[in-house]
Amino acid sequence: MPHDVQFRLRIRNEDVIAVGPGKIALLEAIASTGSITAAAKELGMSYRRAWLLVDEMNRCMTKPAVGTATGGAHGGGTILTPEGEAMIELYRAIEDKAMAATANEIGALKKLLGK
Repeated sequence: MPHDVQFRLRIRNEDVIAVGPGKIALLEAIASTGSITAAAKELGMSYRRAWLLVDEMNRCMTKPAVGTATGGAHGGGTILTPEGEAMIELYRAIEDKAMAATANEIGALKKLLGK
């Protein structure tokens, strides 16, 4: 079985993780489902936990990452703001650059690990 390599970038704001892999996954799930409830279900977490993570993230930012869309014939929903979309894009770009920059070392480390 091949080794799975992951970078786990976390940026803290004092004692709070402002952004990390879990919050990025939550933003991506919200973007694809249009709902905190559906995103939480997709990720196997409670609505309350997802809501708390979104609230924590929004409070750490200069502008919120997640907003709500109100009313309409089909009810409201949850949307990513431009800042939320930028957060995902920047986070994934950092992961890609880190992986590319360390490809040789990762390869050598994987050889030491064997199968």
